[in-house]
Amino acid sequence: MAEAHVAQAFGYHAVLTSLAAFKGASDDEMIAHCRAIAAEMPLVGFYLQPAVGGRVLSAQFWRRFAEIDNVVAIKIAPFNRYRTLDVLRGVAMARAEGRISLYTGNDDHIVLDLLTPFAVDAGDRPVELRIVGGLLGHWSVWVKTAVELLARIRAARGTGAVPEQLLALDAQVTDCNAAIFDVANDFHGVIAGCHEILRRQGLLDGIWCLDPGEGLGAGQAAEIDRICRRYPHLADDAFVAANRERWLA
Repeated sequence: MAEAHVAQAFGYHAVLTSLAAFKGASDDEMIAHCRAIAAEMPLVGFYLQPAVGGRVLSAQFWRRFAEIDNVVAIKIAPFNRYRTLDVLRGVAMARAEGRISLYTGNDDHIVLDLLTPFAVDAGDRPVELRIVGGLLGHWSVWVKTAVELLARIRAARGTGAVPEQLLALDAQVTDCNAAIFDVANDFHGVIAGCHEILRRQGLLDGIWCLDPGEGLGAGQAAEIDRICRRYPHLADDAFVAANRERWLA
């Protein structure tokens, strides 16, 4: 609540809440917590993957969460197809699809999350849901190409003919994410990997994290070398180089 009041004082439009601290808590306890925050500020839900501290949340939890009037969006980041569908089903069962914006946080499945029309059975009616954008760790780097990719995806949606090249990019982006987020070491270097890309572009002086124990995982630097060689079209090095001096002035 104190954090919500700080966000309110600084003019934030909404707050995103993580339920990682609620290990072992009941759905009733978590929903009460979310309702209390939503009474103060518009609320964005966050399904964080268990591998980095999140917890499993059922479709029924997401139905109850979506029924909170002041919920405006949900970031879906369980890195799991089944659990992603649980969120969509919950929103549909709450009849909140017209009020709640859905964002992918699934860095392992970005392109297809944004391309897919999700046909969801809400119990008494079929509902089609769309994920409208991303709140993604992967998009903290190579931002220009991420913006261009999102524009391509939006142009392809609803046409009935998604180009094969766009589908191929899903696997390529996932491969990049595996290196940047350090999947091989259970996400040990998840933040440091993003910093390393920015360091290589001259936007950061180092890869230091708030936790001094965080750094690149074993073999992660070599994996980042590999994806930079393999997928130069997904990087925005030339754009950064052309603007870096002005940005950092």
